[in-house]
Amino acid sequence: MEGVDPAVPPSGTGCADCDAATPQGWWFHLRRCAQCGHIGCCDSSPGQHASAHAASSGHRLVRSFEPGEEWFWDYADETMYERGPDLAPPVHHPLTQSAPGPADRLPRDWAQQLHQ
Repeated sequence: MEGVDPAVPPSGTGCADCDAATPQGWWFHLRRCAQCGHIGCCDSSPGQHASAHAASSGHRLVRSFEPGEEWFWDYADETMYERGPDLAPPVHHPLTQSAPGPADRLPRDWAQQLHQ
């Protein structure tokens, strides 16, 4: 797949942009940029940082960063791929990390704040 660098590790275990925000944000699910490893939150999340990263960087492919999921999404073509190249570990967030998460940042009405 063009635009994938399998050697680049993920930027962390959570959305880099939500973690850097003041106040810190929360996410529904996580996506990993297949080119640079940036971890961003999905489009259902309030911040929608994975797609914002794709738009600003031109890095069009992400892989799910959720346990048990191996699919890739191409933002440019709006195409899903069931599988793709193996990426550098870790391939998902820690199993102890909640989704949505992080648990200590979730508002009580988090489900009503999701984008549909």
